[in-house]
Amino acid sequence: MTYGYIHSYESFGALDGPGIRFVVFLSGCPLQCLYCHNPDTWIQNTKIKTTADELIAKVLPYKNFISNGGVTISGGEPLLQADFCEEFILSCKRNDIHTAIDTSGIIPLDISKKAIEFADLILLDIKEIDEEDCIKLTGKSNKNTFATLEYCEQINKPVWIRHVLLPQYTLKEDKLKRLAEYLKGFSCIKKIELLPYHVMGKYKWKELCMPYALEDIDPPTDKEVADAKAIFGLT
Repeated sequence: MTYGYIHSYESFGALDGPGIRFVVFLSGCPLQCLYCHNPDTWIQNTKIKTTADELIAKVLPYKNFISNGGVTISGGEPLLQADFCEEFILSCKRNDIHTAIDTSGIIPLDISKKAIEFADLILLDIKEIDEEDCIKLTGKSNKNTFATLEYCEQINKPVWIRHVLLPQYTLKEDKLKRLAEYLKGFSCIKKIELLPYHVMGKYKWKELCMPYALEDIDPPTDKEVADAKAIFGLT
């Protein structure tokens, strides 16, 4: 029996995939993104220890409410617990519940592949187009992220791309143009979401006594967001 470590739940999520969704936030993440709004999820073996059967039992009372949506497994980095994700996704499938994985793609495919194959949708967070800058921003390379996207293309797995617009880092015209051009080559991509950097989670860094490196960076302006969306042909 595989156990999973859960950080928290959201029973009526509207931002993590199509429709209304039950969102499960798993604990643990190998990244340390400078803008992370949930640094309290970085440590894995904390919070709620559960099995796939126990977790699906929590979801089923909401099945009628999420009938036009489904379940999204988020984090942290959910594929850090790939075996648990597989079991839980199969439990959802047995109950005709749509599943999505919200992932950075940082976990190597030899670990994450089966969970990706079982899920109905992958929400792939591309942190950075440039590897060296990705290491500066997150602490890790982006090679596995792009390998994950390429595998989704290979197996025709629907993908929604997410990319945070962070001033002085990712919110640069050249970077955005190169990312937009790269993504044009993938038929598996069904949607692109450009997410403005925000400071709603900054207080958590202070509560955890962790220095916040982006203290002097403000969220992007409406015009900056609009200009970025125009590069991707988004309205």
